Amino acid sequence: MIPIKPVGAKTAPARTIDAAAGVAAQYLQPGALNLAALPPLSLYIHWPWCVRKCPYCDFNSHEAKGEVPEQQYLDALRADLEMALPLIWGRKIYTVFVGGGTPSLMSAAALDRLMSDLRTLLPLDGAAEITMEANPGTFEAEKFRSYRASGINRLSIGIQSFNPHHLQALGRIHDAGEARRAVEIAQANFDNFNLDLMYALPGQTLAEARADLETALSYQPPHLSLYHLTMEPNTVFAKYPPQLPDDDTSADMQDLIAQMTADAGYGHYEVSAYAKPGHRARHNLNYWQFGDYLGIGAGAHSKLSFPHRVLRQARYKQPKSYMEQVAAGMPVQEEREIGRDEMGFEFMLNTLRLQEGFAPNLYAERTGLALNGIEKQLNAAEAKGLLYRDHTVIRPTALGQRFLNDLQEMFLL
Repeated sequence: MIPIKPVGAKTAPARTIDAAAGVAAQYLQPGALNLAALPPLSLYIHWPWCVRKCPYCDFNSHEAKGEVPEQQYLDALRADLEMALPLIWGRKIYTVFVGGGTPSLMSAAALDRLMSDLRTLLPLDGAAEITMEANPGTFEAEKFRSYRASGINRLSIGIQSFNPHHLQALGRIHDAGEARRAVEIAQANFDNFNLDLMYALPGQTLAEARADLETALSYQPPHLSLYHLTMEPNTVFAKYPPQLPDDDTSADMQDLIAQMTADAGYGHYEVSAYAKPGHRARHNLNYWQFGDYLGIGAGAHSKLSFPHRVLRQARYKQPKSYMEQVAAGMPVQEEREIGRDEMGFEFMLNTLRLQEGFAPNLYAERTGLALNGIEKQLNAAEAKGLLYRDHTVIRPTALGQRFLNDLQEMFLL
């Protein structure tokens, strides 16, 4: 039964909820897999608008031209969630991530309404990690105090660099002073926050990379995400490539990051993730451990497990189309089951990103398949020195971490 909605909120028509319940019943039928238990479930919410599209960005983000239809979009999010509820009946939500775009463009009242809708419709775990992405160019102290009061308990701040020249080259809307001010506001209001930094930037020297990381570490953030800038397809940088540091310089930057973060007490637990003890990103860990997630909002993706199958979904990407499709009761543009022959690669694509790897029994738990189904690939990876395994763990070696794409591709059938 769908909880009674607050006055003024638009609810998905009963017929679309009934249709979703019918689809859920279909997925509960016997199938090709056998999962003994369902994995932890997370919720991802996509906010598609930003002030300006960055030239390196390949996310589903759209420049806000004129007034953002905030209330209409919140109505759509709620209706989307209501229609998806039959697929996750009885399952608790352990983490929530509000990503974008730039979710911190949302008004304090809008975020409060969103959080109220989530609490009304979902069984949130009492200790749920609830993260919101934020852009330093949108930081206002009072608004972020309101975000915290509404239930956001973790921020992920897209700093990228503290260097004004590199910020300009990356097309960021904030300057170095705003970056520092954003971290100070986060420190004052949140016990748990992440700083995103990029390295191997256009024209960046090793000394400049060191200065960026030193500045970030001076704030003692609980978590750091340190990304190598890559030229993603269908971006401005892909069409007009800037001059980037050579491979040797990039490798020196990676070595520098490893040393500086370790010296500062951060554990390097995933390709780009570094955390103080007790502050690993639980939402992202669920992705990397092949957990489940429901994605709502424009372009959001879902991975949902049932006793005998694993389902992937993708919502309509354009905000206008998404809202129209939600109103029509059809927010999902693509939906398919992961085939048995794909499952090994899908699992390894995520879990091999973890420095510590995974326990062997996790494979059967999350895929519903026996580990010996990929024995040939495991043996080949081990023979090449890319993988270590024993009865307690399967993990990439140092060489496997360095050539992670090659290691992951070995599990493509």
